[in-house]
Amino acid sequence: MPKFVANRINGIYIITDGRYAGKDGHVTIAQAAVRAGTPCLQLRAPELSDRNLLEVAKEIAQLTRNTGALFIVNNRVDIALASGADGVHLGQDDMPCKDARRILGPDAIIGISVGTVDEAIEAQAEGTDYIAIGPIFPTLTKTDAGDAVGLEAITNVNRAVDLPVVAIGGISLANIASVRSAGADSAAVISAVSTAPDIEEAVRTLAERFTCQE
Repeated sequence: MPKFVANRINGIYIITDGRYAGKDGHVTIAQAAVRAGTPCLQLRAPELSDRNLLEVAKEIAQLTRNTGALFIVNNRVDIALASGADGVHLGQDDMPCKDARRILGPDAIIGISVGTVDEAIEAQAEGTDYIAIGPIFPTLTKTDAGDAVGLEAITNVNRAVDLPVVAIGGISLANIASVRSAGADSAAVISAVSTAPDIEEAVRTLAERFTCQE
């Protein structure tokens, strides 16, 4: 694991969602998030063509290089490589971590989504850099996310692996403090930011609520 990962996968982890603002929405969310000081940003845009996805990824990669935030591409190892992103986030049905590592190199950051402790332990053995556990709460953002696993899953995974743990799924201002209290190093937020009238302010407020639990 790159030495800087543990310090950077910490706090608010913003995932873009272009459903509310089209193609340009991803960049708009990214710009507001980095202005608010988010340490990590993920581009998730299944609705875009490969050409448009790469275009957006390159723009966000340049933005994050200038601000110091980590930039992760969801699922697409090829787009992460071509855009110069810091890494990729993989699901259970995506390319295996070892193959992604071979393509992206030893310094790339690779995260894996898990739903159980066993999957988390397996992901660590495969060489992932951080674990995303969820969905913690019910969510409509990702329709195939499965049933909510609850706050206890964060605690259990945190005890089972020696990696940064990102909580994801249904996280909002109302429940983000409980996610931190359960042991999450980071909280991934999607709709609570992308649907906010002031994205930058939403990121700042969520970050303050999360970090006040430290």
